[in-house]
Amino acid sequence: MKATPLSNCERRFLLRAIQEKKRLDGRQCYDYRNIRVSFGAERGCCIVELGRTRVLAQVSCELVSPKPNRPTEGVLFFNLELSPMAAPGLEPGRQSELLVSLNRLLERCLRDSKCIDTESLCVVAGEKVWQIRLDVHLLNHDGNITDAASIAGIVALCHFRRPDVSVQGEEVTVYTPEERDPVPLSIHHMPICVSFAFFHQGTYLLVDPTEREERVMDGFLVIAMNKHHEICTIQSSGVVMLVPDQILRCSKIAAVKVTEITEQIQKALENDQKARKEGGKFGFAESIPFQRITAFKMESAAVDTNDVEEQAKEIIAKADPPAEVFSKPVLLAAGTAQIGEGVENSWGDLEESEKEEAAEEEGESEAAAFECQKVETEDTMRETKNGKYCFSWYHILLYPFL
Repeated sequence: MKATPLSNCERRFLLRAIQEKKRLDGRQCYDYRNIRVSFGAERGCCIVELGRTRVLAQVSCELVSPKPNRPTEGVLFFNLELSPMAAPGLEPGRQSELLVSLNRLLERCLRDSKCIDTESLCVVAGEKVWQIRLDVHLLNHDGNITDAASIAGIVALCHFRRPDVSVQGEEVTVYTPEERDPVPLSIHHMPICVSFAFFHQGTYLLVDPTEREERVMDGFLVIAMNKHHEICTIQSSGVVMLVPDQILRCSKIAAVKVTEITEQIQKALENDQKARKEGGKFGFAESIPFQRITAFKMESAAVDTNDVEEQAKEIIAKADPPAEVFSKPVLLAAGTAQIGEGVENSWGDLEESEKEEAAEEEGESEAAAFECQKVETEDTMRETKNGKYCFSWYHILLYPFL
């Protein structure tokens, strides 16, 4: 199913608003949408919401054989899925151009930037290493999938814990979380992608474009950077030729945004770790706003049931008497009774519309009786002709009933 295209009026409206430095959601040109991070009950599972764009990330691991050319390094595998559940224009099971470019960008951002120490994933050199698999699923598409996927990926990797292992000779023992505490991944830095959209041949610039803004943009620039202002990767697409001054301006904006996002991610990780350590509530169910699905739910409160009868008597004594005093039921005849408030029974009375219908039916019956009498008189006037009585068809038809 193809996505619904924008009409010419919508396109002109968006471009005109961008020229006036206005956006549909009320943001300024360099403003980022609100970021919300939610963690699952299991380690390495999180949902990142960038405005209305939602991405689910899940990290898993297993012991595998290392690559022949890198016997002492672990394996990192990244997988990004775009399903029609996120947007009607996305097709399942098809390697679209968007999916391929996002996968490559995510690999360059997380693998090629050396943010994860792959040598710490080695168990037995040349025989056993950990393979870390990151699966990213797009749940809802409202623009800027790149930034949401990169944030979800690095958050899930920071949140993940792999099982602890021990090596005795040639025997490798993997311990459960109950036997030994899981081990976090060794992460050197946190690369974050920041996307920029260009309009009118690079004249206007927007940060964090929405899905509608992406449809009318002329060029797209993604800068992956960490909080140390180190550029991890950069990618440009579209029909706009960018000059060095534009790229430098975008890098300065990205440095500010990455610092803010990194602080927010670290705060979310600390809050989740604190909740798990103290035995508090955590998981996706606890991260849902209270008023979203439990609008009528109230917190439990203790109810004092002592002296209930006395309190009830006091409430009745203080209450005002009833405003109206109803009369006794009226008995219309022996063996009949009145149901209601003691007024006369009006169940048998007809309404105005029913009276009009009854009058019309009565008039029609009178007209039919007059026509029948007229026919009878005409038939009786038909006397005998040549001394014989002639029966009409009317008398013949009515004979069985006479």
